[in-house]
Amino acid sequence: MSAVALPTPATAADGAWPQRAAALDWHAATEALHQQGNAVLPHLLCATECAALARLYGHAGETTFRSRVVMQRHGFGQGEYRYFSYPLPDVVASLREALYPHLAPIANQWNTAMGIDVRYPARHADFMARCHAAGQVRPTPLLLQYAAGDYNCLHQDLYGEHVFPLQVAVLLSEPGDDFTGGEFVLTEQRPRMQSRAEVVPLQRGDAVVFAVHHRPVQGTRGPYRVQMRHGVSRLRSGQRHTLGIIFHDAE
Repeated sequence: MSAVALPTPATAADGAWPQRAAALDWHAATEALHQQGNAVLPHLLCATECAALARLYGHAGETTFRSRVVMQRHGFGQGEYRYFSYPLPDVVASLREALYPHLAPIANQWNTAMGIDVRYPARHADFMARCHAAGQVRPTPLLLQYAAGDYNCLHQDLYGEHVFPLQVAVLLSEPGDDFTGGEFVLTEQRPRMQSRAEVVPLQRGDAVVFAVHHRPVQGTRGPYRVQMRHGVSRLRSGQRHTLGIIFHDAE
């Protein structure tokens, strides 16, 4: 197969990804993450970028991806996804590096509140060095593809000892036009309470930042941990593509 060329719009050219990430409303995102464990970053990617990334799924060269997972074979749901190989496509690598510095302070605040000693460096490259030194060397950013009837069971993306507590999913398809159903779903399990579910509405190009494993919640006796899981509800029609950005690598 011939490789698909990703666009380089003026907003992302010449190393502008850090500026593009910095222009997001991180105050609102931080508050939302503290309050509910997720935050929407609207219009993170343009329609052209979304379409080019979605086309990679079936048209990229074999070296673009390191593996393909068919969910039903493993009891993960129905649908499939592909993990990127290193070197990552420029857009994916740039997003990973540009978003991380804004999320690391939140991750450190959460660990402090939960009594976890781990702290995360300011630069993603330094965190990657930590992962790779521990044998976590396989890239985890991925593309997911769903068709009518597909869904993703509730899960957590834990790939080794070193886990960055936040991750990002970017919707690459247009709800209502490209697909129906297929909502992004989060659940929260508080101690001695029933699980709470939340559906996060997204438009094409929107990203959602959410907790990978657990997050702190303020209780009457101080902060405590709640378990978080995420998934995708059943697609009723069409096709849905998503870019997943996980900041730790896998063993």
